[in-house]
Amino acid sequence: METLDALAGQGLQVCGHSNSVPFSGTIRLLPLSKHSTLVLMSESPQGRIDSAAVTAAADRLRAAAMERRPTRPVRDLIGSDNIVAAYAVQQRLAAERVAAGASIVGRKIGLTSEAVQQQLGVDRPDFGLLFDDMAYDGGDTVPYGAVLQPRVEAEVAFALKEDLADGPLDATQVRSAIEYASPALEICGSRIQGWDIAFGDTVADNASAGAFVLGPLRKKLDQVEPRSVDMQMAINGTVVSTGNGAACLGDPIDAVVWLARQAREFGEPLRGGQVILSGALGPMRPVRPGDSVTATITGLGKVSVTFGQ
Repeated sequence: METLDALAGQGLQVCGHSNSVPFSGTIRLLPLSKHSTLVLMSESPQGRIDSAAVTAAADRLRAAAMERRPTRPVRDLIGSDNIVAAYAVQQRLAAERVAAGASIVGRKIGLTSEAVQQQLGVDRPDFGLLFDDMAYDGGDTVPYGAVLQPRVEAEVAFALKEDLADGPLDATQVRSAIEYASPALEICGSRIQGWDIAFGDTVADNASAGAFVLGPLRKKLDQVEPRSVDMQMAINGTVVSTGNGAACLGDPIDAVVWLARQAREFGEPLRGGQVILSGALGPMRPVRPGDSVTATITGLGKVSVTFGQ
């Protein structure tokens, strides 16, 4: 059985507990929001971390990213629902990325839309990290090869002006901490062949994060209500996805509440200056070289991106 001392020596953190406490094999994810009472548990044996399995899963995903070639799922190594092991893989790969010079600029919440959950065959949200080399502005061209197996979804993005580290981390506090909201496109990518993912696969793979695009319009929350927005996303002028704010865990603000609590529980609270992608407002869609994608979100305007050949 691994201890947190051993995990810390590998650059891993679990729930922010003291490194001197033996790891018991249990981790709790908090209730999602007032709209949901889902509580996720990973208990023995699902909560145990096999360091060799974590290493093997990280090696497989790292090789896929470096070789630009999707690989087979990692659930044969870490399990389909082992939350602890999956986030351990994610954290190990993130630490390597930071050590190589990348900077963390925010977080993304994944699998918030029921439509996307049905697309991928999962039943719960997750979260991943946003790095500086993943960021694009509206109107940019993204090299098609920059993201493996790209799929695009439209979201509401939030910029934080304050840390979300202390206090109740409720909707009132989260609203106060948000500087502005913007329209966003997340370019999801999977290092897993054919997007053949279980929950453990996508979590280990940084919640299938690839890149993100922020639109030019910035609105204070007294100017737009995220739960009430409507979204249309078009590829090459044809509408391919529709949705609304309520599709994102009932309210994008509640999605950020969920994320803030999970981030604090994992020992890495959300910080002022970070960008938060709150989750899909509708189904994600695959893109091909040369495609142009535009999402229109009521109250927030448009955000567009083109994919290179």
